[in-house]
Amino acid sequence: MQQHHHPVDASGVMTGPVGAELRARLAPSENVLAELEVDLSDTLRFEPGLLLLTHARLMAQDAHGAQQEWPLESGMALRLIDHAGVGTLELQGSGRRLALWRFTLGAHTAALRLVQAFERQLARVALPAGSAAGPQEEEETLCQDCGAPLPPDTEECPACARSPAPQTSTWVLLRLWRFARPYRKQLAAGFALTVASTAATLVPPYMTIPLVDDILIPYQNGQAIPVTLVAMYLGGLLGAALLAWGLGWARTYTLALVSERIGADLRTTTYEHLLKLSLDYFGGKRTGDLMARIGSETDRINVFLSLHALDFVNDVLMILMTAAILFSINPWLALVTLVPLPFIAWLIHNVRDRLRTGFEKIDRVWSEVTNVLADTIPGIRVVKAFAQEKREAQRFRDANQHNLEVNDRLNRTWSLFTPTVSLMTEIGLLVVWGFGIWLVAHNQITVGVLTAFIAYIGRFYTRLDSMSRIVSVTQKAAAGAKRIFDILDHVSNVPDPVQPARLEKVRGALTLRNVGFRYGSRSVIKGLNLDIRPGEMIGLVGHSGSGKSTLVNLISRFYDVSEGSILVDGVDLRRLRVADYRSHIGLVLQEPFLFFGTIAENIAYGKPSATRAEIIAAARAAHAHEFILRLPHGYDSLVGERGQGLSGGERQRISIARALLIDPRILILDEATSAVDTETEKEIQRALDNLVQGRTTIAIAHRLSTLRKADRLVVMDRGEVVEVGPHDELMAKEGAYWRLYEAQARRAEEDAQAAGVVIVESGLLHPAHPAGQS
Repeated sequence: MQQHHHPVDASGVMTGPVGAELRARLAPSENVLAELEVDLSDTLRFEPGLLLLTHARLMAQDAHGAQQEWPLESGMALRLIDHAGVGTLELQGSGRRLALWRFTLGAHTAALRLVQAFERQLARVALPAGSAAGPQEEEETLCQDCGAPLPPDTEECPACARSPAPQTSTWVLLRLWRFARPYRKQLAAGFALTVASTAATLVPPYMTIPLVDDILIPYQNGQAIPVTLVAMYLGGLLGAALLAWGLGWARTYTLALVSERIGADLRTTTYEHLLKLSLDYFGGKRTGDLMARIGSETDRINVFLSLHALDFVNDVLMILMTAAILFSINPWLALVTLVPLPFIAWLIHNVRDRLRTGFEKIDRVWSEVTNVLADTIPGIRVVKAFAQEKREAQRFRDANQHNLEVNDRLNRTWSLFTPTVSLMTEIGLLVVWGFGIWLVAHNQITVGVLTAFIAYIGRFYTRLDSMSRIVSVTQKAAAGAKRIFDILDHVSNVPDPVQPARLEKVRGALTLRNVGFRYGSRSVIKGLNLDIRPGEMIGLVGHSGSGKSTLVNLISRFYDVSEGSILVDGVDLRRLRVADYRSHIGLVLQEPFLFFGTIAENIAYGKPSATRAEIIAAARAAHAHEFILRLPHGYDSLVGERGQGLSGGERQRISIARALLIDPRILILDEATSAVDTETEKEIQRALDNLVQGRTTIAIAHRLSTLRKADRLVVMDRGEVVEVGPHDELMAKEGAYWRLYEAQARRAEEDAQAAGVVIVESGLLHPAHPAGQS
C-alpha cells in the first residue's frame, strides 16, 4: 500500500487541505502550543490527519475532513502507548475514552512533545483563579542522543531507548536508600561511630595549646618542665589516638559489611528484574552492556558506599567540628580560614556537570569494549573459520582507542581541577599564617593558640581537598547507579496480572481468536483464528517469513498479541502468571542451548529436584542414554561452554530429555531436526515420538516429510492461515500445501541428480556400471 502525505512547510506542519481547514478555525488570539501529524487510521491504513493543541482546546481533523475538538478540562488525560512500534494516542475524560489516534514511529517524537505540552497546559487550566501559572512555555529536557523530549520522571528516552543524562544525576544515589533501608540500624551505628571517631581525632590539636603555652614557652623563659603535667598531656594524646583508632576500625568494619550487603542486594535485584523482562528488551540490548551494568557498575557503587561515602561523611563532620572549634578559639582567625571555601565550591559546581557527563560517556564507551568481547568469545569458532582474527582484533583496538580518547578528555578536566583546589588551600594556609602572626604580634592570641589553629587548619584543608576529590567518585557512582536504575525502571511488555487466574490442571486446549501482532510498524500476524484440541499434534508449515516462529512465540507468551487473544483451556494467557503458564510448556529449539555444567544438570534444568533415576528415564526416552554412557564420566561429564563438547544431534537429544523431564502439557518443536544428518534425524525422530505422546504439540519443520504424523497441518502465508487439514487431504486439494510439497520434492530430486553427476564425474577412473552388469 502506498503512503500519501499532505504537503508540509519548513516546520513540518501540513499546509494542504487538512492543515489549512483546521487552522482556519483558530481564533485570532489562539496560539498553537503543539501539533502532531498522524499517518494511520483506526484500521491501521495509511491516512493523514492532524492534531492541534492550543491554550484552550485540543482539535483534530482526519483525512476525510471530519473535525472534532475538546475543551481542556480538569480530569482529562492524553495517554501515549507504543505497542510493537505502532504508536497510539488516547484521549480520556470523565472516566471514558473520548478519541484515539494511531501513527508510525516517524511521528513518535512529535507525539511526545504533544503529550508534554498537553499535560503542562492542563495543569495551568486546573490552577485556581488568580494563581500564578508561571511562564507559558517550560524548558524541555531533551535526549542527548536523539534530541527527542523526555517525559517527566523518566530514566530512559522512549524515542531511542537510550538513557539520557538528567540535570541532577547525582541525586539518583538517593534512590539507593531502597536497598539501604533493611540495614538502617547498622548504618545508624556506623554514623554514631563516625561522629565519635571524628571527635576523638580533634582532641590532640587542642591539647597542643597548653603544651606550648604552659610548658614549652615557660621552659624557654627559664622555668623547669613539670614532668607530671607533661606525662598527663602525652597520656591524653596517646589515649585520644588509641580511642580514635578503635572507633575508626569499628566504624570502617561496620559500614564495609553494610555496603557489601547493599551491593549484593543491588546485583541480585537487578539480575532478577532482568530475568523478568520480555524478549523485546533483550533484542535492543548488547550482552556486554548488560554484563557491565550488573558487574562493574554495581562494584563501582559498592566501592563508593564502602569507602568514599564513608570518607565524605567523615570529611563533612571533620569540617563542621573543626570550624566550630576554630570559631570558639578566635572568630576572626576562623573567618580568614574560610576564605578559599567560596572559590572551591564554585570550582566543584562547574566541574561536577562535566564529570557527570564524562563518566556517563565513559560507561557507554566501555560497554562497547565489553560488547566486542561478548560477541567474539562465544563466536570464536566462526571467527577462526573465516580467518577474521585480525578484523576482530582491530574492532577491539578501535573500541579500546575510543575508550582511551574519552578518558583523556575527562582527565584533562580532572587534572586541572585537583591541583587548583590544592593551590587554593595552600594560599588559604599562607593567609592564616600571616594573619595569625599579626595577631600574635599584637598580643591578641598566644603562640599555642596559633599552633593549634595551624594544626586544625591542616586537617580542615586536607578534608576540604579530600571532599573535592570525592566529586569524581561520586559522579562515577551516580552514572553507574543511573545505568542500574535504567534496568530496574524498565517494565516488561509481558506483565503478570494483578489478580492472576489459576489453572488447577492444564489439558492443553489452545484457542486463537483474531490474533494480530506487529514487529514495529510491520504486521506479521493478522486475523488468525485457530482451535487446537488437547493432545493434538499441529504442524506449522509455510515459507520463511510467513509468521510460524512468531506464532510460536505468541503461544509461549514471549510476546503479547497486538490484537485478539490466545486462550488456554478457555482462559486468556494474559490472565495467568507467566511463570505458572510456562511451567506447562516444553520447548525444543532448532539450536538447543546447553549451560556449562554436567549432562545431568542440563537435563534437570527445568526440574532441579529430579532424582538420578528420573534423569536417566528421560534420557532413555530421548534416545540419549547410550551416547551419554560412552562419555568419560557418563551423566557427570561436562558439556563445555554452550554444549560445544557435544555434536549437534547429541545436544538436541539432551534438550528433548530436558523437555521430557518436566512432563509438559504443551510441547513446541521449532525446527528440531533441521540441522542434523539423516541418521541422526532418525534417532531424534524416535525420541520425538516418545515426547509428543499425550501432549498438545505444535511443530515447525521445513522438511514436510517430518510432519506426516501430525493430526493437522496449518499452512501459513504472510501472517495468515491459508489451509488447515491432514496431509492427505491437503495434498488432494492441490493448494498451497501441495505447491510447497511439490517444490520441496523437486529440490530433493535435483539434489539427488546433482549427487549422481558427481558420481559419474568421479567414475572417469572407476566407471559406475548399471545394475545387472558386471
